[in-house]
Amino acid sequence: MKRLLLTNGIVVNEGRIAANDILISDGRIERIGPGKAPAGAEVVDLAGRHVLPGIIDDQVHFREPGLTHKADIASESRAAIAGGVTSYLDMPNNSPPCVDREGLKRKKALAAGRSFANFGFYLGATNTNLEELEAATTADACGIKVFMGSSTGNMLVDDARTLEGIFAGVNLPIVTHCESSPLIREAEAKARERYGDDVPIALHPEIRSAEACYRSSSLAVDLARRHGSRLHVLHLTTARELELFSAGPIGGKRISVEVCVHHLWYDESDYARLGAKIKCNPAIKSTADRAALRRAVAADVIDVLATDHAPHTLEEKGRPYFEAPSGLPLVQHFLPMLLELARAGHLSLEQIVEKAAHNPARMFGIDGRGFIREGYAADLVVVDLDAEQRVTRDSLLYKCGWSPLEGEILHSRVLLTILGGEIVFRDGKVSAEPRGQALQFAEAGR
Repeated sequence: MKRLLLTNGIVVNEGRIAANDILISDGRIERIGPGKAPAGAEVVDLAGRHVLPGIIDDQVHFREPGLTHKADIASESRAAIAGGVTSYLDMPNNSPPCVDREGLKRKKALAAGRSFANFGFYLGATNTNLEELEAATTADACGIKVFMGSSTGNMLVDDARTLEGIFAGVNLPIVTHCESSPLIREAEAKARERYGDDVPIALHPEIRSAEACYRSSSLAVDLARRHGSRLHVLHLTTARELELFSAGPIGGKRISVEVCVHHLWYDESDYARLGAKIKCNPAIKSTADRAALRRAVAADVIDVLATDHAPHTLEEKGRPYFEAPSGLPLVQHFLPMLLELARAGHLSLEQIVEKAAHNPARMFGIDGRGFIREGYAADLVVVDLDAEQRVTRDSLLYKCGWSPLEGEILHSRVLLTILGGEIVFRDGKVSAEPRGQALQFAEAGR
């Protein structure tokens, strides 16, 4: 029996911060509390560093299949492990899009034996695959992704009857990208009239406006309320949209909401410095919107924190406004960014764990993960809250090779990542062996 004892750690879990030891046996947490090291156990003295449940990122785009010049499952999951993210849920807008159960099987086969972190996949909705969505179960997918705004390929769902059918008939959680495509197209046309193809990046939050977000998110919430659906609205960006959601524990909600770390980190003033590197959909918006989102996290209106990790090459990002793709790579520094926000007083350590580990596990019914509990899988991350690091290009593990954070100083660092009881990141290096497993999904909301 392989055993690992973590001693002298400060455990952050289920609303408490307390000094404790953790004994791991055969991949699972055997004991939380003091006790002697069993014979033959590896002992790691954490010297007062903090231990968190492994982070679960509920929204990533690892680009495989079909877009592997930007990223792939192996490269991006390595970066995730280096950042303390032990599980991820990957989006279906691949090439070809993952819009049927056979596509899900192919993606799982691509991840098996190659993913460094645990994995789950969404099934994508289209205007024509309602029967496939209704037939899907937790054995197939973690949820149904509905692009109620512009997307690649045929994944924009804008047919009213299809939307009604999805919210009335699917059994899995519905997760939505909410933007109004008609409003966006209207704003794009006005921008072209004024600037031609040379539209300034600073107009991005006006083109993909707060009104475009609200019109779509309010429709999704209305559909969910009428049909009693389990709805999770992704990457909220505006103060106005917050009125659609209520404060409180996620377990009591049929409608929950996520905010991404870059919408808590950047605001519209950063376009002048970073340009299309921070172009994303929905757009990074005003200082007032960012402040409202930060307050909503602290007030438990926002339920989940995520990255929407979406790599593109620097060459692609350097194109003119309409050609530069949206999305940015963040998963390697997700947890340090959250810890930086905690350092600034915008949220607490307990809230980071609640919204980036516990609540994704609850939301999607992820079996045996997301908590530090006896009997649960030993997915853990150890952080030093006083270890400064400068983000440099040569430290990045993304296949795209860049980050909008380059040059910034963060004041915390991931020291250890443990996946299924194995130390998979230590001394700045990821284990050579991919150990990620397919996540198992039970009924959500536990």
